[in-house]
Amino acid sequence: MRPVLNDPLAEVRVSLTAEGGSCARARRLVREVAASWGLPDDLADDAQLVVTELVSNGIDHGEAPITLTVCKRAAGMLIEVHDQSPKLPQLRPVDPNSARGRGMQLVQALSVRWGTTPRSTGKVVWSQLEG
Repeated sequence: MRPVLNDPLAEVRVSLTAEGGSCARARRLVREVAASWGLPDDLADDAQLVVTELVSNGIDHGEAPITLTVCKRAAGMLIEVHDQSPKLPQLRPVDPNSARGRGMQLVQALSVRWGTTPRSTGKVVWSQLEG
């Protein structure tokens, strides 16, 4: 079932399992949401990269369950990923010899703003993107 997303204050929320297929599901959802809100393709592309990093970090470093929320903003969207771990993500220096460790650098580069919000049930890592 596809959500109706023509409300400018719309919010889409899904629960994701801690498995690799969740990243693909999150990317599809962000692409569909961006299209239904009439957001530019380049913003949707950036949002897909960001949501992949946030969800994969939730899977790798957080604790399930993972909840993805996508909210419409005046010039773009807000992506939030909630997991049950209180451990906050950290920007690490890029190690050119490592195939991993660039995710939060990518999120920072593509986001207008990003951050973390501690919760009594873990944390929310969020990114605001604008087109």
